[in-house]
Amino acid sequence: MANTNQLVGAYGPFSSNIDKEAQVAFSEAMEHFTGVKYQPVAVASQVVSGVNYAFFCNATPVYPGAPTVPAMVTIYKPLNEPACITHIERLPY
Repeated sequence: MANTNQLVGAYGPFSSNIDKEAQVAFSEAMEHFTGVKYQPVAVASQVVSGVNYAFFCNATPVYPGAPTVPAMVTIYKPLNEPACITHIERLPY
């Protein structure tokens, strides 16, 4: 959460510079997720009671020859609890 001028309740701009806090939240939330490999490309964050992260990702199903598609993975990181996935959406391209 490097952007200290961010307004509470508003998502900041997407950035390809994914900071350590966002990386940890992503890894924590995706720890037991199977079937598709999500590689984050950019992230935007929203300060709430904790932090919402919107990760723009390359998504690849884990079978041979699977195509990589764009996806948005939304993760909520509460103040004192583990991060969790709140929504995954395959994006049109």
